[in-house]
Amino acid sequence: MLFNAILFSGLMIHRLDPESEPSLQELERLPPLYSQENVPIRDQVLHMHFFLGGCDWYGAEYDRNSRDFFGFAILNNDIQNAEWGYTNFDELHRISLRGIEVDRDLHWSSRKACEVDRIREARRI
Repeated sequence: MLFNAILFSGLMIHRLDPESEPSLQELERLPPLYSQENVPIRDQVLHMHFFLGGCDWYGAEYDRNSRDFFGFAILNNDIQNAEWGYTNFDELHRISLRGIEVDRDLHWSSRKACEVDRIREARRI
C-alpha cells in the first residue's frame, strides 16, 4: 500500500493550502531518494510533516524529478496499517476533504523517526 491510497477513499481532489506549501528551494534541500538507505529506519530523519484530519505524512527523502517522497504515513488514524513508503507530492498536493486541504506543519523541525510519538505508537521503528 502506498501513501496515495487515500485518494481512493472518497476524497475530493483539490490543492495544498498555498500558505503552507513548501517552496521549491525547501523541497530541493531534502535528501534525495535512497540517500538514507543504509540508515536504520528508526534513525531516518523526517524533514516535513503534512496532515489532514487523522492522516499524517512524514517526508524523509524527496526526488525533484518524480516529486516523490519517501517517508511514513498514517491514514485515518489507522495505526495498525501505518507504514513506510512513497507518495507523490502532486497527489498529496491535490487532496481535500470537504474543502479542507492537506496542510504542512509549519512548526515541524527535522527529527529522527524514533523521536516522533505517532510513529513510535505505530511500532514501526
